[in-house]
Amino acid sequence: SELIRGFLLSGMPCPSSCPPGLLALMAPGLALMATFSLPSQAGDRRTLPVEKPPGVKGRTLILLDVNTKSPVRIISENFLSLQLDPSIIHDGWLDFLSSRRLVTLARGLAPAFLRFAGKRTDFLQFHNVKNPAKSRGGPGPDYYLKNYEDDIVRSDIALDKQKGCKIAQHPDIMLELQREKAAQMHLVLLKEQFSNTYSNLTLTARSLDKLYNFADCSGLHLIFALNALRRNPNNSWNSSNALSLLKYSASKKYNISWELGNEPNNYRTLIGRSVNGSQLGKDYTQLRSLLQLIRTYSRAHLYGPNIGRPRKNVIAFLEGFMKVAGGTVDAVTWQHYYIDGRVAKVTDFLKTRLLDTLSDQIRKIQKVVNTYTPGKKIWLEGVGTTSGGGMNNLSDSYAAGFLWLNTLGLLANQGIDVVVRHSFLDHGHNHLVDQNFNPLPDYWLSLLYKRLIGPKVLAIHVAGLQRKPRPGRVIRDKLRIYAHCTSYHNHNYVRGSITLYIINLHRSRKKIKLAGTLRDKTVHQYLLQPYGKDGLHSKLVQLNGQPLAMVDDGTLPELKPRPLRAGRTLVIPPLTMSFYVVKNVNALACRYR
Repeated sequence: SELIRGFLLSGMPCPSSCPPGLLALMAPGLALMATFSLPSQAGDRRTLPVEKPPGVKGRTLILLDVNTKSPVRIISENFLSLQLDPSIIHDGWLDFLSSRRLVTLARGLAPAFLRFAGKRTDFLQFHNVKNPAKSRGGPGPDYYLKNYEDDIVRSDIALDKQKGCKIAQHPDIMLELQREKAAQMHLVLLKEQFSNTYSNLTLTARSLDKLYNFADCSGLHLIFALNALRRNPNNSWNSSNALSLLKYSASKKYNISWELGNEPNNYRTLIGRSVNGSQLGKDYTQLRSLLQLIRTYSRAHLYGPNIGRPRKNVIAFLEGFMKVAGGTVDAVTWQHYYIDGRVAKVTDFLKTRLLDTLSDQIRKIQKVVNTYTPGKKIWLEGVGTTSGGGMNNLSDSYAAGFLWLNTLGLLANQGIDVVVRHSFLDHGHNHLVDQNFNPLPDYWLSLLYKRLIGPKVLAIHVAGLQRKPRPGRVIRDKLRIYAHCTSYHNHNYVRGSITLYIINLHRSRKKIKLAGTLRDKTVHQYLLQPYGKDGLHSKLVQLNGQPLAMVDDGTLPELKPRPLRAGRTLVIPPLTMSFYVVKNVNALACRYR
């Protein structure tokens, strides 16, 4: 086979009688769904121990080939998308979305959806007021910020560099005041979150304008989640406030997609009154009817129900919803958080068992969806590494990237069409951009993914030599390999190129020899490592040894690869994430869009 021939070409002699386990590994039909890891649930499929050939001293050599004939999955061009939580109204950051720096960072991740939703979605009220009264309170950051409001508007208009796109350069004093205000509000928001009691939020017409302007300027498509907790006495949805928002958006010709509610399976804990799946399905049917009455939104997309983790009661909720509204929504959505952010440790992000928890959830969701609406697209919305707002120097550090990159690979392989990251900018420590508007490690990881990864997912074939596993231990699941066609939007690579992305959770380096169709091809390496003395806790990263930082407010750095000579073995450093573009493969699966 091609794979065994690649093994022989690697220069490592195979014994005259290879062990049966090794021959089984080298079978060309072995495809691990584009990942080199084995699910933790597959206890009876652990890697078989093999003998070490002469000259191999306890090291692992992995032979890797990719099926280049056809993709196993094709995901959305907007696969990696973003979320903004309505709490940015509360803490004031919404007024700063016109910042040139934020727009530049968001543009780097386009094309994508921008979902405006979160815990406070169902406490959001729309008021069609352009200029609310200024604060009459005493001195303080909120007082001064509101009185700077007219200056913000003038700067937006003065610095309009793109037709229909308002970009501002906010004075440093305003940003300092805003950070002071946000720090005060952060404690309030955390108290609300942990007590599960939320105050109402008001979204003005002007705030909606700013939100849409940010999305439109950044090349993002806005998805707006409407308040589902406005209820009539018979528990049906009261759509009056939503209708006011829809009419205003239509009058501005805003191109928006819609949702209704956020984690509706948890409403009993929020308001002491539950909404079951079939009732929410009726509410979605009502919303679809409203959209059809408004010409601008007669063909608008509608997504839902955005349930939480699929436990038994949540699955029952989803079944009730799908029976009534399965054909009404354009994609079925749910959300997932891996760890309680209040108790997380850095070692949690290295646990393969944790990385694999998502697989079982995907299967549960897919089973229900395919029962009622076979082939319906499924999205994972509101995904984050940790819940509870995250933890400083942990969920916003390099270490959190292992979960994030594995999530992207796993979801793409299992056919999830879109994943929405919570959050682009927010309070807490789960975001991609901090409150100084500096990109965090997961931003740079997402930027590399956007630049290098296309929507076509490829199956990989692997064979390897390894040490004898200890009892009850699988070595392979700490090395995860995914393969896609290289992004068509990246003009540095011709169509037909392939991109691998690799997670090495081992505390030792691993070697990979490209075989078959990938043999003797030039490779570009993009190795992402922590930068500075903080190691895995670092909020700074380096690409191929060079620290990554914005050039200025309007310019992202060039992501320079390190060319590797054709045929060279890939050496994967311990505890790292990396991308490898295999050039000029001329892969049939990747030649055409």
